[in-house]
Amino acid sequence: MSRPVPRSTLLNLSALTVLGLAGLPAAASAQDGSRPSPAAEATLDEISVTAEPSAPPRGRAAASAGYVGGVTGIGGPLLTVDSASAGFITGAQLNSRPVTRPGEVLEEVPGLIVTQHSGEGKANQFFLRGFNLDHGTDIALFLDGMPLNMRTHAHGQGYADINFLIPELVGAVEFHKGPYFVRDGDFASAGSVRIDYLDTVAKNLALTSIGSFGYKRALSIASTPLGDGNLLVAADAQVYDGPWVVPDALRKISTVARYSQGTALDGFSVTGMAYASRWTATNQIPERAVAQGLIGRYGTLNPTDGGDTSRFSLSGRFSSTDDTGVTRASAYVIRSQLNLFNDFTYVLNDPVNGDQFHQLDQRIIGGGEALHIFQGDLFGRPMENEIGVQTRTDSIRVGLFNTTNRQYRSGVLDDRVLETSGAFYFDNRVRWTDWLRTSLGFRADGYAARVVSDTPANSGRARDGIVNPKLGLTLGPWFDTELYVNYGGGFHSNDVRGVTATIDPASPLFNIARAPFLVPSTGYEVGLRNRSIAGLETSLALFRLDFASENLFQGDTGTTEPSRPTRRFGVEWTNRYAVTPFLSLEGDLTITNARFSDFDPVGNRVPEAPTTIASAGVTFGEPLGWFGSLRFRYFGPRPLIEDNTIRSRPTALFNCRVGYAFENGVSVSLDVLNLTNSRSDQITYAYVSRLPGEPAEGLIDRVFHPVEPTAVRLTIAGRF
Repeated sequence: MSRPVPRSTLLNLSALTVLGLAGLPAAASAQDGSRPSPAAEATLDEISVTAEPSAPPRGRAAASAGYVGGVTGIGGPLLTVDSASAGFITGAQLNSRPVTRPGEVLEEVPGLIVTQHSGEGKANQFFLRGFNLDHGTDIALFLDGMPLNMRTHAHGQGYADINFLIPELVGAVEFHKGPYFVRDGDFASAGSVRIDYLDTVAKNLALTSIGSFGYKRALSIASTPLGDGNLLVAADAQVYDGPWVVPDALRKISTVARYSQGTALDGFSVTGMAYASRWTATNQIPERAVAQGLIGRYGTLNPTDGGDTSRFSLSGRFSSTDDTGVTRASAYVIRSQLNLFNDFTYVLNDPVNGDQFHQLDQRIIGGGEALHIFQGDLFGRPMENEIGVQTRTDSIRVGLFNTTNRQYRSGVLDDRVLETSGAFYFDNRVRWTDWLRTSLGFRADGYAARVVSDTPANSGRARDGIVNPKLGLTLGPWFDTELYVNYGGGFHSNDVRGVTATIDPASPLFNIARAPFLVPSTGYEVGLRNRSIAGLETSLALFRLDFASENLFQGDTGTTEPSRPTRRFGVEWTNRYAVTPFLSLEGDLTITNARFSDFDPVGNRVPEAPTTIASAGVTFGEPLGWFGSLRFRYFGPRPLIEDNTIRSRPTALFNCRVGYAFENGVSVSLDVLNLTNSRSDQITYAYVSRLPGEPAEGLIDRVFHPVEPTAVRLTIAGRF
């Protein structure tokens, strides 16, 4: 039988006891007013921890600790070397947010904007730290250890669809910002978010919601003992039309089944997930089309845009502890498919048939991770060494076809890609004194790929590798304040088709420049975290991130393409205040300066890079009786082209929730989304498009996707 390791190593293994990672003050944790609506309370009880490392977590629900927490500073508060911008979110906090779409719950991560510029079945668009991250280019997303970002994807490098997320199943979320952490590799330069589902629920949950614009949702979650473990099953179905002239006609279903045994330290789980969705999309539209009366604000210039997608996965994790430390392993296989129909430029390229195109992505992904954490000492000082390996292989069919009303006209490309990668990482963590902790590590990544293109000149093989240092220093606490210094290298991979291609598949007479396979980044951060006021945690971080090549959205192809080198620096201020056990406040502000770092007469502004992101919220409620939440989100103006002559307008939104929990386990809640009926934009771009009758070269204009008008959603839930 395995033996438990010393308690300093045990603490941060559990996804519910990451006090050192989360940076939550003991008072705030024990009195956390951030709570879900009682509709979710059965699955997501508030989690309380104390400052004493040996104290177990309190709360009925337990997250699968196979992935979140614990492996980025496994030694808990004694040995964890973190940053001022890293943190931990409980499922209760996540589910206290009234949101329009599932992905928006991740806006609980300070400074993160999660929005949409198309139909509800398409991946969300992300903004963080002065990045337009498109659909995931430089933010790495994981669910139960599975990577969600898709490399060499039909619609954009790093495409990460989280529309299948079931928020009520989330037990814990761990986030990092910057490329400072050894577990983070591809797509993680701006940050990473790891989401962990629950293993069991204390009470089964049945929930139904109805709302404006044809919104309907039904959710069921149940768990039961089975053999020596527990079986959890969940099913989530949703339909939604939206306010659009051509209804979204979203139809989606997401299911989960998990069997687990043991604990976070000694146990395993096997999880299957299935998801399918189809929709019609109202994509971004030109302002001039609305001004000229061609369409209304919620209209479309191509009513056949949209698509369908599916995702099936099987994953497992295993953990074991003994007197040498902790061993962890996980593995997954994923099958996904996407058919996406978009028309961003209308009649710019083909005045007769229009510019709609079909992007096809079919893939099977397999991979896993294994690690061991050794606990020991260095000259009598507590020390941990973490060694890990990661691997991933994508077998992909990726295609681009010209279409009219979703009907095939001609092929542009239809390629087969096999892309594989492996990584080795090491991290040494030492507590030298009561006020000094260090982390010294590195990560080595290797990539290899083969492209078989229907344009033979674009076929080929590619290899690349990169080694990045990861350094951290923690000083304090002094006067309830810790100081952090972080440095690290990161990278994102480019679409490997751009690495092997030599000619433009749409115009074979034109040669194209090859893109680098791996693009390095370098990050720096200095920050502090203060807990001198009971219940209040405030953190401040100054950061800089340099990128050798920026990926930018291209409106005529609907993809991201490599561009010029960039530099970002900024400040981030985060506040969490548990005023009472039943009332909590939040407030976050990020200000970033993003510029191209080389000279070009076209300008040095990075298109769509946000300068200011802010949010605030208040959450109240008791286990029985009234509960509610009010959230504010500000998405500041952004340059849309390099010379800053075209800019977006700011977006300011309020969402609120109020509800009542009865003693019999039934709860009722009402969400009001876009409370002030703001007529602002979800997302804005500027690029050349052409409407009928316009010059052949087209016109550059703002194109926007509007925020949905005020909507209400009523939810009734029962726990049994």
